[in-house]
Amino acid sequence: MRVHVADHPLITHKLSVLRDERTPSPVFRQLTEELVTLLAYEATRNVKVTPIEIKTPVTTTTGVKISEPRPIVVPILRAGLGMLEGLVKLLPTAEVGFLGMVRDEETYEPMTYAERLPTDLSDRQCFAIDPMLATGGSLAAAIQFLFDRGAQDVTAICLLGTPEGLETIEKLVGDRDVTIVLGALDEGLDENRYIVPGLGDAGDRLYGTV
Repeated sequence: MRVHVADHPLITHKLSVLRDERTPSPVFRQLTEELVTLLAYEATRNVKVTPIEIKTPVTTTTGVKISEPRPIVVPILRAGLGMLEGLVKLLPTAEVGFLGMVRDEETYEPMTYAERLPTDLSDRQCFAIDPMLATGGSLAAAIQFLFDRGAQDVTAICLLGTPEGLETIEKLVGDRDVTIVLGALDEGLDENRYIVPGLGDAGDRLYGTV
């Protein structure tokens, strides 16, 4: 498993505004989209491309295009939806699937309640997006779901993560091809399994249901 924690002043600045409890939902949504686009530059570093010949106004040259089958972006509902636009702006040819997961607040275990994905993900690069990598349970379950569908290459993009969450993912994936891209690696979890210092419940803050 590869882990990349972004180290860029623009990302840190935008995360600082997201963390502020006074930041209203419209600003939170806009900044989330901007952050995901910035993180996506790193996440798509190894996206598969195919050489093509193109003609410029001056001569012919060799360029590249995104390979077939196209990558698939999988937001983990509901909070992952707030990250979708920021990624597809950078990767507009990607297909989009959906995976609905919710955490049981008593057991903290993830439950899958909806999915809209191809039955065969063989040879597809999969990009799972979820704002918070807290305990790692939901993202681990999502990654396993993608591997069960035949995926061999999964990249997860999260705004924030914790050492506990990364440990959970690492135990699951073993030697499989997984990359985790984080905007920041926070201190850890509190007694309620929320990220500290974190930014609260990302879904609530995205959609104004606090």
